[in-house]
Amino acid sequence: MKRLFDFFRRSPVKGEVGSRYTVLAILASIYFLSCLALRTVLFVFEGDVELFRLSSVVRVYGGGMIYDLAALCWMLTPFVVNALLWPNTLWGRRGHAFVASALAACGLALLGVGSVGEFLFWNEFSSRFNFIAVDYLIYTREVVGNIEQSYPMVWIGLGIGGGLLAAMVLLLPRIWRSGLLPAPRFVVRVLVTGGFCLLLTMTFYFLDEGPHDWMASPAEVELASNGQYALFRAFRHNDLDYKRFYATLPDNRVASIMQEELALARQAELSPERAGEFMHTVQANGPPNRKNIILVSIESLGADYVESFGGKKGLTPTLTALSAESLIFTNLYATGLRTVRGLEALTLSLPPTPGRAVPIRERNSGLMSLGSVLEENGYESLYFYGGYSYFDNMRDFFTKAGYEVFDRTDIAAKNIHHETIWGVADEDLFTLSLAEMDRRSEIGKPFFSHIMTTSNHRPFSYPEGRIDIPSHTGRDGAVKYTDWAIGAFMAEAGTRSWFADTVFVFVADHTNHGRGRIDLPPENYHIPMVIYSPGFIQPGAIDWVASQIDVAPTILGLLNISYESEFFGQDIMASGVFHQRAFMANYLTVGYMEKGMVVELSPRQLVRVVRPDLETEVSLDDSSARRLIEEAESYYQTAARRIEQRTHL
Repeated sequence: MKRLFDFFRRSPVKGEVGSRYTVLAILASIYFLSCLALRTVLFVFEGDVELFRLSSVVRVYGGGMIYDLAALCWMLTPFVVNALLWPNTLWGRRGHAFVASALAACGLALLGVGSVGEFLFWNEFSSRFNFIAVDYLIYTREVVGNIEQSYPMVWIGLGIGGGLLAAMVLLLPRIWRSGLLPAPRFVVRVLVTGGFCLLLTMTFYFLDEGPHDWMASPAEVELASNGQYALFRAFRHNDLDYKRFYATLPDNRVASIMQEELALARQAELSPERAGEFMHTVQANGPPNRKNIILVSIESLGADYVESFGGKKGLTPTLTALSAESLIFTNLYATGLRTVRGLEALTLSLPPTPGRAVPIRERNSGLMSLGSVLEENGYESLYFYGGYSYFDNMRDFFTKAGYEVFDRTDIAAKNIHHETIWGVADEDLFTLSLAEMDRRSEIGKPFFSHIMTTSNHRPFSYPEGRIDIPSHTGRDGAVKYTDWAIGAFMAEAGTRSWFADTVFVFVADHTNHGRGRIDLPPENYHIPMVIYSPGFIQPGAIDWVASQIDVAPTILGLLNISYESEFFGQDIMASGVFHQRAFMANYLTVGYMEKGMVVELSPRQLVRVVRPDLETEVSLDDSSARRLIEEAESYYQTAARRIEQRTHL
């Protein structure tokens, strides 16, 4: 062992001590210091006084060091390989020094840009890099454009450039000199590389969520994370095998519970031949109503922004006025925190299974959709999006689900009043949809239009003069502008011949809130829904707990449409009062809320039950909790199996 470590002290250069592996020590020091600095900045930026308790600080920084070490192992891999390959000759040392210096320069640049990117990501999502970052790597146009339109990129770029220049001037000469130091014998270099590979393997297979289990809150979990490690982990876990990673029940027990759930909701029995896919019959009580349907899913609109739902005053005069003449659902919860999750729930009536949402999975077809059911009943299903529909794989998904897709490419430049990187102003999207719906009406065919807005999204800019809040000043203005655009849309729709025969549904895709003090705080998923159809829908308020996956069955129920259903949602009007529950997820943790408790299912078969109002855990031995756990496991196990079976046909 003595000979193994002697090379760290040898040097052919007079006055120099060490070996070429000194480069690794320098780089490790730089990396750990940068991680410490970023973690501290995020720690302070979070502004949660409870995080400043000694126990919290120890957990965050102690656990963070472990994740930093795991990320460092991957980042040092090319340097370790470089140190192994070059011989201990003059040209070999110079070759090693040159490659090490070049790699270090690239690494410093990536570290600088990555640290700034992490801060901007945290500002948007209150999280380290995660699956959202993985998906956004595919859509660089939108992501880069959003950053350019939302932040002072010239100053940020100058800051990054100046910092990198200073770092390279200070550090690269030292790395060059260290790279010229002698190399130990080849056999010793092999042993060092082998030891490094062992450490790399251990972090790959055994670290996972271990240190996160020490944390006392979601904020601590995120602060203790390492952005590079979290990004790599998100790549690995974008499509998890549910039965392998999550708590499950025997199939016969699952079938029994799912049948009991249908009975509670006063729905039909499972079809014996397809019980595993949750196939059941939905029978209407009368003849169908062939009303047109317009479903407007509104970007990032939490209930706390809508006055008629107890939210901020003055931001949503249109929705507030409509609420007085509509059926409103005051206790509805989104399934996730991203648009693609909302689209999944509204279109497929499917609980949010772990990993990526179905629309952006490689295999995303073969599942029943609201559009396909309506198409079977003589409707033409349309999907409108103000941006480019390749984003989040929308065009591919909706086309396969039976919709005709319209997006930014269908709007002439002269008809655009304003646009951001995410899409045209909502008023321009509504204008496009009105024209297409007029065409469908002329041929006498009922239509179903799903319109996805985008204006309530950073950079929060919109046409000037529409509202009393200047563009690009924040989310309040974007919310009020979207509400204004809805008002203008409804005024125009009111002049159409098809208006009286149309049901309008306004519902959010998700809220703009991220983390809370528990993994799945219900208030972060609370969204508004307004159903407006004068003379057809009786105004009122429904305060039963319901889920975003219930929207499609509720629409079909209002239209008295019978169908063979694979939907996991239920008609809120027919079943909601008897069976109040909601589904929600934050990517790897999926949840089920009922009777004031939330069941959280996480990888490694972890199960937790919490009371959100008290922020306390419930014993897993509690009889009520035990029943909810079985319900949650049954729903998600069945949903995961159905996705696997149907999308692989």
